[in-house]
Order: sequence, then C-alpha cells, then structure tokens
Amino acid sequence: MAVVVLVVVMVMLGLWQLRRLDEKRDYKALVEARQEEPVAAVGEVVPAGVAVDAPGVDAVLYRTVTATGVYEDDDTVVVENRTYNGAAGGWVLTPLRLDGGTAVVVNRGFVGFDREGAIVPPPAPAGEVTVEGLVFPSQQRGRFGPTDPVEGDLGVLARVDLDRFAAQVDYDVLPAYIQLVASEPPEGAPADGAPALVPLGAPIPEEGPHLSYAVQWFIFSTIAAGGYVLLLRRVARDQATEAAGAAADLARDDVPANRA
Repeated sequence: MAVVVLVVVMVMLGLWQLRRLDEKRDYKALVEARQEEPVAAVGEVVPAGVAVDAPGVDAVLYRTVTATGVYEDDDTVVVENRTYNGAAGGWVLTPLRLDGGTAVVVNRGFVGFDREGAIVPPPAPAGEVTVEGLVFPSQQRGRFGPTDPVEGDLGVLARVDLDRFAAQVDYDVLPAYIQLVASEPPEGAPADGAPALVPLGAPIPEEGPHLSYAVQWFIFSTIAAGGYVLLLRRVARDQATEAAGAAADLARDDVPANRA
C-alpha cells in the first residue's frame, strides 16, 4: 500500500509541474503579445479611478507606456526583501505626478544594501521627467507573507501594494505601476560608496525546468511501480517454490507409510 501511495504522489507532482509549465507558457505568450502593441501614454492605457483588480487594468498589463511628469521624491518608498543577480536589497518606488495631478507609481529599479546595512533610495531626477516602461499590476498578499500596517506613513512596504501606497498620499494614484526601462533625464550616478540603482527593465519570461521535473517524477513513478511489480512476482515465485518443495517433502515422507 505504501508503494501505491508513493506512486500516486509522484504522478500528482508530475502533473503539478505540467500545470506550472502551462502557466509559464501562458504568461510568456501574454507578455510577448502585449509588448508587440504600440507604445502609448500611460494615461491613454491605464484607466483612472478604478480598482487595482478591475478588468480594464488586466487588459493592459505588460504593455509598454510612456509617462511625463514630476517625481514626488518625498513620497518614495522601498519594497524590501528583493534580490537582483544574487544581491539582496529592495525596489525603489517613486510616484510621478502627471498633468492633472494624478500620479503613476514608477518602480525605478533595484538598490542593494549600503555599508551600514540599510537600503537608501537615491534621489529621483528633478524637474520634468519622461519615463518608458511596462505596466505591472499591484501586488497583494497571498496566504502567507508579511503584512504592512494599515495606518501611518510607511517608508518600507512588503510588496508593491498600490492601495496601501495611495492611502498615505493626498493625490490620486493610477491602479497599475510602471516598471522602468528608460528615463530622460536618466537616473543620477550614486554617491561615493553607495549602491547603484539598477532598472529592472522588461521581463524575460522563461518556461523554467518544469517539463524536465515532470519527466523526472513520471520516471520515478514508473520505476517505483515497475519495481513493485517485479518484487511481487519474485515473492510469488519464491512462495511457489517453497510450496512445491514442501509438497515434495511431504510426498517423500508418505512413501514408506504407503509401502508399509
């Protein structure tokens, strides 16, 4: 019974890997299709005044957009517990005020820890700035993970939660953010000894190793099932041999009695 349960578990793990592969392929196809659409101003693409999970927002995710405005550098926050090429640090989020007063949050990039072990966001470019990047969705806490306080002005967030960010500023915020690819003027050089701000750029979706993992689980389940069958056959053969030997011994024991 234990072997049967083990085989079932391994098959289920293989199927789960195939489902993850399908998800990765769907995401890859979506990102590639959206990036082929023409570049547009963020105000023409991202609807204002709607919830972060509104259908209109989902329909424009991962499109390339531009935005022109002035950074509200005093409202910059850091999303902690992020990595980039193996380095630990955080994302720097700064709202860009557009014409009309609405702001779009810009993920300006990744910055690592400084010598004191702190994440210090570099100042945003001053004056009018034009950015280009991809539309990304607001992030929400799943079943696990840290929770941000519901009150107060936070300098550090656990994720790119646009609703939580909007709660601490006095202007409207678009329900999606821009992941920066290019900026004019560009980001300034870091101060001496300070980590550089690295734009995350456009995502490069990959399928990952899910197919090979699925094949491995199916191979393991086949080996376990085949080995179990061979073991049962061997046990049955051994039992048959023992039974035949016992019967032969019994027959030999009966011969003198019959002759007598």
